[in-house]
Amino acid sequence: MKQIIKVKNELARDDHNPAAIYLVGLSGAGRYTMRRTLEAIAAMVSNGETNIESFAWNELRFQHVTAIKSKLESAGYKPATINKFLAALRGTSRAAWLDGQMSAEDYQRVKAVKIVKNDTLPAGRGMTKSELSALLSACEDDETPAGTRDAAIIAMMYSCGGLRRAEVVSLDLADYDAESGRLKIRGKGNKERTAYVTGGAEGALSDWLNLRGDNLGALFVAINKGGNIQGGRLTSQAIYNMLQKRGDEAGVKSFSPHDLRRSFISDLLDAGADITTVSKMAGHANVTTTSRYDRRPEEAKRKAASLLHVPYHGRA
Repeated sequence: MKQIIKVKNELARDDHNPAAIYLVGLSGAGRYTMRRTLEAIAAMVSNGETNIESFAWNELRFQHVTAIKSKLESAGYKPATINKFLAALRGTSRAAWLDGQMSAEDYQRVKAVKIVKNDTLPAGRGMTKSELSALLSACEDDETPAGTRDAAIIAMMYSCGGLRRAEVVSLDLADYDAESGRLKIRGKGNKERTAYVTGGAEGALSDWLNLRGDNLGALFVAINKGGNIQGGRLTSQAIYNMLQKRGDEAGVKSFSPHDLRRSFISDLLDAGADITTVSKMAGHANVTTTSRYDRRPEEAKRKAASLLHVPYHGRA
């Protein structure tokens, strides 16, 4: 009920702004990202004269979106960033159409602007087994509840569908069935998927739940400096800060939260898991995205390259 009231209040501020209508339909993390994207678009197109509230989103047409795409390409933006801009423009135009501010024909033309093919390697790096072990050991060395909680979070970010930060903080106790190990995850676009908590991750989560208790609410909650469990839901930034802290304690070279997700996907594919299954586990919209994390073709290239003999004997 609180969420419904919040949405109504946000719409009430400007119930005919297509950008506002579009953003209200997104989840917390997605809303923040796309708001910043739309703010950047408004500033870029109007040379800073308008913002997300005053920009005439309903007047955007195919030629305008095409020009924005071209400008971003000329500026050297990466394909993923350009496609994010296009997604925001499509979403806002759809909201304008549904609200009667744009014709169906104009909306379909905006929607027809093609995304940029993304053949670049995903950012970040894979994490080694020894690095994961070091991170978990750093948590185990911390005898406070935070150590137990953080070990469970790291174990699950790596093994349970490659959890994103926003997905971790949105988990509730009710989303986990300890008997079957089944975990319900709410991903991007409020799409739900399931994962299974097994092995070491199951042990780490069990230890945390023994401390947390069975009160309903967030699965992972805040802990104060005194080591007392407070019960408030963690933020995505808190997850980021925790990983940096544990990385420093473990002596692990710099890594991002997404690197745990990347490692989950790559390690499963290396182990022989079916790529379609891995794609579903990771919550990818299509298997093409998953294939970008597949290291096996690179290993095949390395082995092929080693078949060649370079007759260099070095200097005497």
